[in-house]
Amino acid sequence: MARYTGSSCRLCRRENLKLFLKGDRCYGDKCAFERRPYAPGQHGQRRSGKVSDYQLQLREKQKVKRIYGVLERQFRRYYYRADKQKGITGTTLLILLESRLDNVVYRMGFASSRNQARQLIRHNHFSVNGKKVNIPSYQIKVGDVVEVKEDSRKVQSIMDSMETVVRRGIPSWIELDKENFRGTFKALPTREDLTMPVQEQLIVELYSK
Repeated sequence: MARYTGSSCRLCRRENLKLFLKGDRCYGDKCAFERRPYAPGQHGQRRSGKVSDYQLQLREKQKVKRIYGVLERQFRRYYYRADKQKGITGTTLLILLESRLDNVVYRMGFASSRNQARQLIRHNHFSVNGKKVNIPSYQIKVGDVVEVKEDSRKVQSIMDSMETVVRRGIPSWIELDKENFRGTFKALPTREDLTMPVQEQLIVELYSK
């Protein structure tokens, strides 16, 4: 399966926004975005001038893709799926992305980043409703219970993540049973619940052309 293998910090610098792609490192002094808060490349510090509507729309799409760790073809499929559903297309798109298993594992605090969550899922550390699931893009439904498998509860990265999850907090649409390494997807998040600096309407405008 195709995946991005370049520098995560470079993505944050390109979007001029801390995307928290490297977990706890993003909160410390070693964060590359804090040390070099400008676009990467030879001319990163000199980029300026008028920004076109297309450029704004493209950058917004790239930002959301990078937050959730989704590549272009898969992101496009999410958009078309959201477009066919009832409701506001942009909001539905974000909810679909929030319902991915890798994102839910991250939100529950079992991983310090979505990238780490994907790796843990592929290594069979989680079950959904008692059944093993190793597909990061698996769509979680309301009422589903995500649990760390019994044999995986002593994995150091999972234990470390659960210790530091207080820093970012648990969303209201998720119920966490920390002692039993289990979380419940209580409800779909509303747009007001998603506080990321994202203008999803720009993505809709981009794909509607």
